[in-house]
Amino acid sequence: MGEPTPDTDIQEDSKTDLLARIHELETERHDALQHAERRVIISELKVEAIRAGMIDLDGLTFLDLTQVHLDENGNLSETAELIIKLKQSKPWLFTTPTTSSIAKVPPSRPSRQKLATEMTEGEYRIARANIIRRSTV
Repeated sequence: MGEPTPDTDIQEDSKTDLLARIHELETERHDALQHAERRVIISELKVEAIRAGMIDLDGLTFLDLTQVHLDENGNLSETAELIIKLKQSKPWLFTTPTTSSIAKVPPSRPSRQKLATEMTEGEYRIARANIIRRSTV
């Protein structure tokens, strides 16, 4: 009665294999969640950096992201503070804000009438009839 049967050995091996597989899957899940969280954090930082006028987003590598985490709602609240600190410590990474704009309004151009050689035959007949009508009035 105390001797292990072949069925119990197989069950124990299967149980050990299943526990190892569960541990492996939990580790993969944890790594995937950390990777996704890091991508969200970097994306949020990029948005905030662009808003702050960062010239080159490679400057985000100067930030220490080890203390940055998402809250339970998936939000990152301290991005603005991180970018402000970076802007103070490395101002050359950001543009200086100006109140004037160098963009000019494009000059208005009068609309050019189509030449007779550019018109289709139907357009030419309509244009000719309009000219004749205007000259007789």
